[in-house]
Amino acid sequence: MNNNLINLGESIFNEIDNNDFLNSNYDNLLYNYALIKFHLIDKRQNREVDTDAVLRFADLLSKSTHSTKKDQHKMWAQEIISLLLELEPDNNNIKYYAGSILSNVGNFRGRDLVDSQYKEITLQEKAFAAFCKNYLTIPSDKTKTFFLQQKNIYDRMGGDFLSYSAPTSMGKSFIMHMFIQEQILNGKKLNFARIVPSKALINEVRSDTINDLKNILEEKNYRVVTAASDISLEEEHNFILIMTPERLLYLLINNPDFEIDYIFVDEAHKISGRNSRGPFYYKVIDMLARKNPMPHFIFASPNIPNPEVYLKLVTEAERGTENAVTSSFAPVTQFKFLINCEEQSISIYNDHTKNPVFVCKINQSGTTVMDYILLMEQYDTQHKQKTLAYFNSKSAAIAKALEFSQYRQKQDIPELKKLAADIKREVHGDYFLTEIIEKGVAYHIGYLPSSIRQRIEQLFKEGKITAMFCTSTLIEGVNLPADNLFIANNYNGRPKMSGVEFKNLIGRVGRIKFNLYGNVFFVTDGKRTTEKDYLGLLQEPVKEQKLSVVQDLKPKLKKHIIETLLAGDSVIDKYNDHQPEEEYVMMRKFGMILLQDIMDERDSLVSREFSKYLPDGGVEQIRASFSNSRKYIDNDINISVDQTRRLANAIRNGSSFPEITDGKFNHSVVLGFLQELCSIFDWDRYEFSTLGKRDNDGNYRKLSWYAVILAQWMEGHGLNYIMRQAIRFRQNNTYPFYLNSYTVVNYDDSPEHRNVVFSDTLEVIENIILFSISNYLLRYANMYKSIHGETSLDKNNWYEYVEYGTTNEMTIFLQRNGFSRESATYIKEYLDDYVILTENQEYKLQRNLLECENANVREEANSIIYNIPQLFYSETI
Repeated sequence: MNNNLINLGESIFNEIDNNDFLNSNYDNLLYNYALIKFHLIDKRQNREVDTDAVLRFADLLSKSTHSTKKDQHKMWAQEIISLLLELEPDNNNIKYYAGSILSNVGNFRGRDLVDSQYKEITLQEKAFAAFCKNYLTIPSDKTKTFFLQQKNIYDRMGGDFLSYSAPTSMGKSFIMHMFIQEQILNGKKLNFARIVPSKALINEVRSDTINDLKNILEEKNYRVVTAASDISLEEEHNFILIMTPERLLYLLINNPDFEIDYIFVDEAHKISGRNSRGPFYYKVIDMLARKNPMPHFIFASPNIPNPEVYLKLVTEAERGTENAVTSSFAPVTQFKFLINCEEQSISIYNDHTKNPVFVCKINQSGTTVMDYILLMEQYDTQHKQKTLAYFNSKSAAIAKALEFSQYRQKQDIPELKKLAADIKREVHGDYFLTEIIEKGVAYHIGYLPSSIRQRIEQLFKEGKITAMFCTSTLIEGVNLPADNLFIANNYNGRPKMSGVEFKNLIGRVGRIKFNLYGNVFFVTDGKRTTEKDYLGLLQEPVKEQKLSVVQDLKPKLKKHIIETLLAGDSVIDKYNDHQPEEEYVMMRKFGMILLQDIMDERDSLVSREFSKYLPDGGVEQIRASFSNSRKYIDNDINISVDQTRRLANAIRNGSSFPEITDGKFNHSVVLGFLQELCSIFDWDRYEFSTLGKRDNDGNYRKLSWYAVILAQWMEGHGLNYIMRQAIRFRQNNTYPFYLNSYTVVNYDDSPEHRNVVFSDTLEVIENIILFSISNYLLRYANMYKSIHGETSLDKNNWYEYVEYGTTNEMTIFLQRNGFSRESATYIKEYLDDYVILTENQEYKLQRNLLECENANVREEANSIIYNIPQLFYSETI
């Protein structure tokens, strides 16, 4: 009997997808919604929809029990009810059904958004609803509920291994956060680590974590840490680490005994694909997997069908699918519009039939994405809707933000005026953001000062900034809840988007905290991106992911690495002159991982992937070849054996950080030391596009430019000063100037050229000064101390000067306690107002800092007081 019922249910829900009546009505719902969205109600006839029948179908879909399609059916039910609520907002019957349908799918947060009078009628319905609400209540916050799919993942987080995949809007990071919070509230004394893919996300996750836990951090003796140099790590606490894989690697190298109980890898799909950062994930995960006891490993990915693939990185977790969860349920809907500028047509896409529904022709030729952004702006006269626009280059994002801002007036919003004034003061008066931010417009391109970027993001969430022009930072996981998303093409930088990136981008629009749906507009560009390209990405399911060392490191590259190592050579050159730099960097880092695995006799995924290309006796031959270099082989995959050997020899022969006077750095001295490092680390070979790039005359012209910024950065100058000096440098150096990646012009000091300098300077600080040069100086400093003693650099450590952007001890102290460089510099300038020296000779912050007139400092202080309360002076101390 039960089997028959199960089979009947399976049959009913299996056939419902192909119901012609339902599909026809759903097409009509989409069409009618498109008429509303494009204000065509007066020009086009609504198509007929049998509302009562569609409601009954939606109710049935919301109760689907199909073994493989229930998530899709429940989402379809949500889509139908969202459309009906928009099309007939005053229909109480629809609102009533909405309450029932959203309850059936377990979307209680969505139900709270709907003004529904629905109440369960029968005792059985009431009991079941109460059970569901109780079952889905979040243990650490009884005011919130999980979605059923979130709950299923949450309940498995206590296991040794878990890899899960879900749509972008399902709240994958939220599940991690709630799990950590419950462990802390339950009194567990553990260390948690969250790996995030970008530095931009560190600040967001850190802020959210501190502001959610607040006093609980101090009560349970936990600290949130984002860098290996944080002072809290020198004290007795438990920790929540929030770091990029690179930062976590260096923490583990410097603190090999540091214990981590849970490691959460967010946006784990970054481990796949051809990218130079992938090997850092492999290295960190392998180092942690070798610890005893081993931490719990949890991987989270968006939209991929085979999350179990990442468990292969941990040998003990390779049991496979029992440790993996895949969910396709999304609590919000994205309605997708195809705007074909060449054929002059607008369609709305039906996710269930996989076909576009034609809406109308466009009566104007030569339209672009900006025309449609402005059209939606024209319809939204009160600026209630928030719009994101995606472009594949920073120059395009900035240009379109400026173009769009010309159609807006300045808004009388104090927070926007204050932010504009702060950007002018902290960055430069000619910085384009200063002139558009007061109009509620901004761009988000990755190379913005962290304090300003965070305020822009917060003002967007609050609806004070309502138009944001973005690059791939949007794909990287930055959460910016929006109503509309315009996509200008299907590229991520120069390469085309992968299916994972495309679906991840779409999922950035619509957030259940604010609404049940969002709109995505795919606009063709008449050049590289066609409607067919978009349809291909929409129609094709995301492919199964493969690990980069398996798929992207091709056999010929693996053989190239092995041939190099068999010859006893640690210098892994490019495979050929045409090898892309990203691929070369990835290949070289995997080569360094392999060499250490062979020397340490490690059975890792990397060594197993190379084993099939090793000849008999190859492992023994490599070990013998590098036996005399063993001390130069370690976990730092930024530096190879040949570089380390030259570094050790140089320091033994007298190399040292140049002495400085009164915290001042002479450009010629800085440049000279960089040139010395260039020789030691062979930047001509390994950093050929940046630190080692030569011009046609053989000069390191870029290195001279980097030395200008580096000297000013270490001296502690603010961005405004650095920007002014960067402009002066360009004025005095008239050699060809790159307007973008393709266009070379003569620098003319125009506002456009100045803003290119600003963007380039911010990018140099982020990628060259704070990453590349910082890593090399760290290696130099560690080697120097290993040769001359731990205290040998106490009075002159250039690595610290770069890491903190100053030589001032107070500014360094404040940064090690969580303040940004900009805020630490501000506090130092007003030392007497905000800092006191106690009787115990300890520096403490005055509590009036919590009301500081500087918005960035005030916000940071109000967060840090929860994370490091002892930093603030109290009369009871």
